Amino acid sequence: MRLVGRSRRPTGPHQSRRERETVSEHLLEVKGAFKHFGAVQALRGANLHVDVGTVMALVGDNGAGKTVLTKSISGIYQLDEGEVLWEGSSVTISGPKDSARLGIEVVYQDLALCDNLDVVENMYLGRETRSSFRRLDEAKMEAETRKVLRDLSVTTLQSVRLPVASMSGGQRQSVAVAKAVLWNSKVVILDEPTAALGVAQTRQVLDLTRRLATQGLAVILISHNMSDVFEVADYITVLRLGQTVAEFKRTETTQREVVEAITAGQLSSVPGMEGVVA
Repeated sequence: MRLVGRSRRPTGPHQSRRERETVSEHLLEVKGAFKHFGAVQALRGANLHVDVGTVMALVGDNGAGKTVLTKSISGIYQLDEGEVLWEGSSVTISGPKDSARLGIEVVYQDLALCDNLDVVENMYLGRETRSSFRRLDEAKMEAETRKVLRDLSVTTLQSVRLPVASMSGGQRQSVAVAKAVLWNSKVVILDEPTAALGVAQTRQVLDLTRRLATQGLAVILISHNMSDVFEVADYITVLRLGQTVAEFKRTETTQREVVEAITAGQLSSVPGMEGVVA
């Protein structure tokens, strides 16, 4: 990971008024992102930013480039062109370890949890804490797991030693989010967190999303559900055919306006029509 320039503090509602007046950069910002897979151009100059203590919803139709953009941020893919800024300074994210060092964690739609392991084992999978005798420090890991869940007000788990296979969808989602928060993350990306969840479980996950922002984290929420987006998001970025076509402040827009941008937002260029003269 390459860090260029001097790092400065990001803006956000948890900073003082003086800090917000003198610092203008976002915690995380992507500018002019391009990514292709063979002949398929998945991203065509996409832009995205998120600030401390806010929820940025990333919306768009299937194939708009939402997953490719977030996977590029998390180091799964490398951008062909574009710039990623962290606290105002340019960085190069060459892999997942680079994004993790910055403090970027992703909760994917499939959650990436092991059903046969309990909550503690899932939280520390691959990052186990060991004692001075190189043995697993089970007591310390369990205590830290309980603390993170308590800080996030997750109260639906009967025990942190229950296997994940025995949990509901909402409980699994809570474990996956807590796992992301455990590692001192600053940005949490949630990929369709309420997909296939019931009403009660959806409410649990939405409340958890808002608590992440309240605790000072920057949250990127990928969702097709406009009701969920308008309930928890502070800002909304719309992707269409790999391009950012609109950004809204949630309190100053409507679901109809956002849907119109998703389906008919103005493109800077039309795929397959470059160079065509009318």
